[in-house]
Amino acid sequence: MPRTLKIVLTTLVWVAVVAFVVFFHSRADEHRATTKVHTLSIHIVDSLQDEMLVTSQAVREWIEMSGIATVGEAVSDVDLAGIERCIRGKGFVDRASAYLTYDGELRVEVSQRRPLMRLMVDGYDCYVTAEGFIFPAPELAAVYVPVVTGEYRPPVESGYVGYVGEYIAQRMAAYEEIIDTLQYEKVPLFEQTDIIADSVRAVRRMQVERKGWLGGFKGPFEDYDEYDARVQAKRDEKAALRRHLRYMDRENEKNIARVTERQDAEREKQKKLQKRYEDFLKLINFVKYVENDSFWRSEIVQIIASTMSSGDLALEFVPRTGSHTVRLGTLDDVEQKLSTLMSFYENGLRNVGWDTYRTISVEYRGQVVCTK
Repeated sequence: MPRTLKIVLTTLVWVAVVAFVVFFHSRADEHRATTKVHTLSIHIVDSLQDEMLVTSQAVREWIEMSGIATVGEAVSDVDLAGIERCIRGKGFVDRASAYLTYDGELRVEVSQRRPLMRLMVDGYDCYVTAEGFIFPAPELAAVYVPVVTGEYRPPVESGYVGYVGEYIAQRMAAYEEIIDTLQYEKVPLFEQTDIIADSVRAVRRMQVERKGWLGGFKGPFEDYDEYDARVQAKRDEKAALRRHLRYMDRENEKNIARVTERQDAEREKQKKLQKRYEDFLKLINFVKYVENDSFWRSEIVQIIASTMSSGDLALEFVPRTGSHTVRLGTLDDVEQKLSTLMSFYENGLRNVGWDTYRTISVEYRGQVVCTK
């Protein structure tokens, strides 16, 4: 086939392809402009063992309250992205997808989050997922998960929605920014320290201006008493300057110390926040462990969390069997503590009765301390 003919045929093919695309696109736009939404279908794509945080009716109400037009609206005018943002704004929604079928059906698919536990502590009522996502408990829905009560305060503000790790990272960065800003405040103070040191050296170099031969020896043209007086005057001047410079140096050091104290206070906030976050993760891991163990999942009725004077998180729980409370203490070596408690249940408590003790403590490694 001649090269020229080949080029012509290739060009014609591409022209036909472009024409088809333009025609199809124009027809699709025309169809979208003339076709109206006739149905809004809500699909909850997962469930929580017959317990729902999200219902189809609730999703419909969210869309209606957002003011986004749906049924009866032209397909081309439906704000699909707005619908998804509206639904995803609810903390207990994991994913939301809105799309339109060719015949005008608006389909919305919603996936809800799976809570690991519920925190009902010190002004908080929220769910926490295994991934550390926290969101307020919905008013009209509930999920059967372990409940944590007590005086414990999570490391986020009440009402926060999102991953706790992201919140901690933002707060730590904010503290670090303050520390850096304070460090810049020290720069002129450090410069002042250098200026004072230079001034001190200059004072040390100050000498009495002498008269006489060669300008360096007392001669017949200089009175001894006059020279001694000028020496004493210079000594007094240098002493006064040294006192003033020492005062300036002390005040400057105080100013530096004040800024350092403010930096230390921010670092202490960082340290405490990091500690609270680590305890929060330990709490999540503890609940995960309990939920993965068939015995403890059914035995532990209520978890009580509190903050010790040292700042550590301490736990105790109410078991289903007996009338006692179990004190776990800090969340270090939790598996070992529960193993010790299990051995005590099997080898000790069964012999004396489940209602014999008021509290059972396994706070200390390898020890079981009971109180009647």
